[in-house]
Amino acid sequence: MAKNTICVWYDKDAEAAARFYAETFPDSAVGAIMRAPGDYPDGKQGDVLVVEFTVAGIPCIGLNGGPAFKQSEAFSFQIATDDQEETDRYWNAIVGNGGQESACGWCKDKWGVSWQITPRVLMEALAIGGDQAKRAFDAMMTMRKIDVRAIEAARRG
Repeated sequence: MAKNTICVWYDKDAEAAARFYAETFPDSAVGAIMRAPGDYPDGKQGDVLVVEFTVAGIPCIGLNGGPAFKQSEAFSFQIATDDQEETDRYWNAIVGNGGQESACGWCKDKWGVSWQITPRVLMEALAIGGDQAKRAFDAMMTMRKIDVRAIEAARRG
């Protein structure tokens, strides 16, 4: 286990979520699956309790903690994409698998975990600042899934 690991709370589907992430994103995998050694408030002995997984190179654990805590946009995975094809692939995988669209490149998977599918061209424009950043930002504010061509056009003015 890594010294610093992101822990994502799930009601009961940490293993299914980890397998979906591993199938969807490069440099992702499912690691150890730990089962509860005894009964606990929202599960029984032998139920999957903790799943180690990696998402795009980031070590995580999924904890099947029950319904006490819900996901929110206060935590999200941000996936940088190189082009529209990659943006579409990840967006469609998340939204098309029971997820939900949101605004400005954000979506949620079917477990409620938030994702930012963010083309690098957008982040580059914001980093430059000035009028180019303002135009790209204004364009982004009208979008759900980010349209790379529209961001590039906004950058050019």
